[in-house]
Amino acid sequence: VQLVESGGGLVQPGGSLRLSCVASGLTSDDYLIGWFRQAPGKERDGVACISSVNGDTYYSDSVKGQFTISRDNAKNVVYLTMNTVSPEDTAVYYCAVPIVITTELRMGFLDITSWGQGSQVNVSS
Repeated sequence: VQLVESGGGLVQPGGSLRLSCVASGLTSDDYLIGWFRQAPGKERDGVACISSVNGDTYYSDSVKGQFTISRDNAKNVVYLTMNTVSPEDTAVYYCAVPIVITTELRMGFLDITSWGQGSQVNVSS
């Protein structure tokens, strides 16, 4: 599996940004794909994911109502639209597949999870 991300960069507080992730080499039609982020000095945390089957979505509490995840199955592309960003959203964003939802209802990953190269998002004026 190969995941190639694009769309990161510098954005002002209150602005918007869209990340893209092109997936190739997927061997299953049933999976969760989405985004994690890692801020300096912090652990990698799940942000949002989406089902390849029915489009069901999951968001972490920290981005619910602010970020939107979407997909284009025909193109094998997953998008993360980030609205009303703040400096707290500054992080490296990673596309990942497959993703799991833990019993604590948090996003998790497996040993077999594949990762994108990471996209730096800086929110600053």
